Amino acid sequence: MEQKIRLFLRYSIDRLYIYMNYEGSLLIKLVVLDSEALNAKSEIDNCRMVDLANCYVESGGFAPSHSREIADKVAAAGYYTVLPDFFRGDPYQHGAPLTPWLKKHAPEEGIKDAIPIIEALKGRGITKIGVAGFCWGGKVAADLSKYPYVEATVLLHPTYTTTEDIQGDKVPISILGGEKDTYCKPELVKEFENILKSKPEVDSFVKIVPGVDHGWTLRYNSSEFALKKAAESHNDMLDWFEMHLRY
Repeated sequence: MEQKIRLFLRYSIDRLYIYMNYEGSLLIKLVVLDSEALNAKSEIDNCRMVDLANCYVESGGFAPSHSREIADKVAAAGYYTVLPDFFRGDPYQHGAPLTPWLKKHAPEEGIKDAIPIIEALKGRGITKIGVAGFCWGGKVAADLSKYPYVEATVLLHPTYTTTEDIQGDKVPISILGGEKDTYCKPELVKEFENILKSKPEVDSFVKIVPGVDHGWTLRYNSSEFALKKAAESHNDMLDWFEMHLRY
């Protein structure tokens, strides 16, 4: 890989979690079918890997967010979790001017950073990949889904994702939109749904979650309603991956 990714390591009893900048918005799940192919001496970017039965990768996104908690939730389900810093230490700060930041971090350029990460992991025995994009990461996930890089995709309140992106999708895809989302409006999510209905060869699921604003799965508060809606969507994401990647 050309870019050097900062690593934050956390160990559990039976697996190693790698956090590469925990303010993430793109989640990639990778399943290693042959764990013997990856041993304690395997390395990715000088990081030792332990007991890789399953793997997720999550990339940079809005700050502050709950991406690290989401990664822990995914890891608790039995998956290896990786968070690359696609924003190179410069995540968008909510309330700051967006246009200048986007000039430095164009979402359509994100795939260029995602591909080397996927290729590096595939080179060490990874055989199945699922990607979930939150907000900015939705565009990256949609772009990856147009090529044979992934086997399943989930988009959660995706920004900068277009109808053309969905028309180009070639893998099972789930799209979760918010009823009150002003960035990815319900009307656009409905357009996505209609496009996917015209593609019976691609398994799809589209849901508009009632009562939630943009970012409800990633930047939620501690209210009972917010926690409940975020958890429901996280479970929808995991269910989609289980359906299309587990076997």
